[in-house]
Amino acid sequence: MSVDTNKTVVVFGGSGFVGRYLAQALARRGHRIRVACRRPDLAYHLQPNGNMGQIMPIQANLRYPWSVERAVEGADHVVNLVGILAQSGQQSFDALQSFGARTVAEATAKIGAGMTQISAIGADENSESEYARTKAQGEEAVLDVIPGAYIMRPSIIFGAEDQFFNRFADMARFSPFLPLIGGGKTRFQPVYVGDVAEAIADTVDGKVPGGRVYELGGPEVLTFRQMMEEMLRIIERKRSFVTIPFGAAASMARLMRFLPGAPLTPDQVTQLQTDNVVSQDAIDDGRTLEAFGIRPRTVDAILPTYLVRFRKHGQFTHPQPQAGGVRMPDDEAV
Repeated sequence: MSVDTNKTVVVFGGSGFVGRYLAQALARRGHRIRVACRRPDLAYHLQPNGNMGQIMPIQANLRYPWSVERAVEGADHVVNLVGILAQSGQQSFDALQSFGARTVAEATAKIGAGMTQISAIGADENSESEYARTKAQGEEAVLDVIPGAYIMRPSIIFGAEDQFFNRFADMARFSPFLPLIGGGKTRFQPVYVGDVAEAIADTVDGKVPGGRVYELGGPEVLTFRQMMEEMLRIIERKRSFVTIPFGAAASMARLMRFLPGAPLTPDQVTQLQTDNVVSQDAIDDGRTLEAFGIRPRTVDAILPTYLVRFRKHGQFTHPQPQAGGVRMPDDEAV
């Protein structure tokens, strides 16, 4: 199929982690991609993933409806990846995840295009977490404007550029202990970013029914502690764990929230008090990765491909001294 007969897809927030993989997945299928973000210069690295002119960064800001309408002109499908884990200035949960989602949906409806909204497992309009509550409001707004839209709720996403395993692996290089908030008992269903990107690309191609909420999780349910243990095993480091009760963690987060790049916010502590796994209803209704025919990849299969850099000697095993000098592998022996 030629590129001319394929779709023009606008991806809001496409310069980020998931956007990198989604642009690749869409480009492989021959679609034309507009990466809409506040700073297009931060999306230039995506262009080599497609043919010349196939991936085009453009400027847009969800807080300015006119820029959103301009970005979606002539599009066949719109994907909204925009989401934040912590608020900063005008970049608030309400502005981006609630009102921003509605802004994108209204602009998309005007041109009669399809839409995919990326939300998160745990989205709940009754949640005490502002992140989870505004994610749910965004879902509701999108489906209210475009009833046939796709809603995608991934669990924690991992991959080479993630801010979870990379952050704790880097911490393990210097710290003799790692924190376990609430004892590390919260359960997650980590899902590989490449699998998430393929599922989103499938919604663009209309391979699954629209107007549904899909929950995307990997093949394993792991507690926070188990994820830390797996990470330490892969980077070949031994570290002690220190349990921090939720109350103490919330107090620490309140003190740190005004620091630039605060590692923990009070809202994140609230989120950690609820498991982040695919619901039984989604499994029973066939609203998981299985609906896309995707066999999700395991943490153990992917983490070694990018966490080896945190080992003491990188990807190489440090040779052990032997009597008479360093023993060489048999095929290099002289």
